[in-house]
Amino acid sequence: MAINSRVCKADLNITDMDRGYYVQHQLTVAQHPSETDQRLMLRLLAYALHANDTLQFGGGLSTDDEPDLWEKNLHGNVALWIDLGTPSEKRIRKACSQSQAVSLYVYGDSAVDQWWQQIRRQVQRFDHLSIWQVPDSASISMADSAARSMGIQVTIQDAEISWYSEQSSIDFCCRRLL
Repeated sequence: MAINSRVCKADLNITDMDRGYYVQHQLTVAQHPSETDQRLMLRLLAYALHANDTLQFGGGLSTDDEPDLWEKNLHGNVALWIDLGTPSEKRIRKACSQSQAVSLYVYGDSAVDQWWQQIRRQVQRFDHLSIWQVPDSASISMADSAARSMGIQVTIQDAEISWYSEQSSIDFCCRRLL
């Protein structure tokens, strides 16, 4: 945990009908001083979309060698690497070489379009990479939920995501880029 990180507690209730996963998680998440509320909430969204007993938060912004979230197998190898934002091709290549599967959640509608035009050809060769675009309207609304203590309900059905908190309620789908 970085010095001066804000520690947030999240009561995250996940109802994922697509995977048959119905679990309530009590999470402690460190928010790096340079991390926006929008990015923090996207980490929680990524957690909800991939939640299982072995998924963990990585070093994220405070550690270049770790993803935002990851899942390791019993041998200590990375089974799933999850990153947020618009990373360089070098970072994507590193993630793909170190893990069995990579999921990337991009946000910032105008920045994503330009980034995707520049990087598309370079990353299409990775068959275990999936890239999802989270709509700005959704991520901005989710950021309204950010607090030191928060209760969030995420429901996933037919790839549609419903996000509920005291501050916001939104339904959306992530667009698959790759």
